Amino acid sequence: MIGEPSGISLKSWFNSKNSVDFGLAWSLSGNDDIYVHADYQWYQWLDVEKGNLAFFYGIGGRAIFSNDTFVGARIPLGLTYLAPEAPLEFFLEVAPVLNLIPYTDGVADGGIGVRYYF
Repeated sequence: MIGEPSGISLKSWFNSKNSVDFGLAWSLSGNDDIYVHADYQWYQWLDVEKGNLAFFYGIGGRAIFSNDTFVGARIPLGLTYLAPEAPLEFFLEVAPVLNLIPYTDGVADGGIGVRYYF
C-alpha cells in the first residue's frame, strides 16, 4: 500500500461479505514511526462487466510506535477490485482515525494498493 502510511497489507476473507485486513507500515512524513493496524470489513458488491468491484467499510484499531506511542480507532472506507483472471486485488482506502492515547484527536489514513493472493 502506498499513501500515509506506506507498507505491507494483508487480508484474509471469511466469506464474500467479510474480511479482516492487517497493515504494517511506516510514515512518509520523514520520521521513523512504525505503524500497525487491523480492521474488520464488510463489502457491498457492485455490478461490473469484468471482475468484482465492491464498496467496503469497517472498524478497527491502529497503533503508531515512535517517540510518542499513539493508539486509536479507525473506520476504513473504500473500493476494492478483484481482477477476473489473476489473483490480484486493487484497492483505494480512506480511514478517519480517532486517536485515544496519549491524547484524543482526529486524523486520517489513506492510500492505494495491490494485494497478491497465494
